[in-house]
Amino acid sequence: MKWNKLYKYPNSTKSLIEGSRHYDVSNEVLPSVTTILSKTQTSEKTESLAAWKARVGDEEAERIRKQAALRGTAMHTVLEKYLRGTGYKDLTNEGQAASGMAMQIIEKGLRQNLTEIWGSEVTVYYPGLYAGATDLAGIFDYEESIIDFKQSNKPKRREWIEDYFLQLAAYAMAHNCVHGTEIRQGVILMCTPDKYFQQFSVKGKNFIKYQHKFLERVDQYYNLA
Repeated sequence: MKWNKLYKYPNSTKSLIEGSRHYDVSNEVLPSVTTILSKTQTSEKTESLAAWKARVGDEEAERIRKQAALRGTAMHTVLEKYLRGTGYKDLTNEGQAASGMAMQIIEKGLRQNLTEIWGSEVTVYYPGLYAGATDLAGIFDYEESIIDFKQSNKPKRREWIEDYFLQLAAYAMAHNCVHGTEIRQGVILMCTPDKYFQQFSVKGKNFIKYQHKFLERVDQYYNLA
């Protein structure tokens, strides 16, 4: 894989507005992609989350959430440092678990299919609508792609991760709008703590479908105000 810095990605700062993440980018304060998806969750997903919390208890649910967040942050750091060629070690328990997960993503995902890197952990935004930070933009499996890394406590089925596909679609639309690219593929590289690796891709007409679905969620979000 090689770096090819074709695009100038904007600087941004993050802030919380009424508890929701926003980006200050290009003289606009825009809601994040994750904020839009969170605020427009379906009732089915909200009820499913509430049922899980009721089943395990609030304290255990919060412990699981915090542990997953720490592990995910550590895994992302290892992957970002790998892409930048600097190397990184985290000797905490969560850091060591995350490093093993990151190596699975590197060996089975990145080294197999990533040939060109445009940017890692870069801000993308759709003027007037939303912003976000994508883990990776570049050429994956010979196609212009947006790639995101995910940690998961257990293996996922494709039908469980629709919001991840919506997130990829949002980032691709923003990248295409600002930089004039034609990204038509989104890729999720995922690993569990026991090092079970999964790769999910969406492209072509299905990717366009998710772009339309995300724009519907954007409409819903702005109509909430």
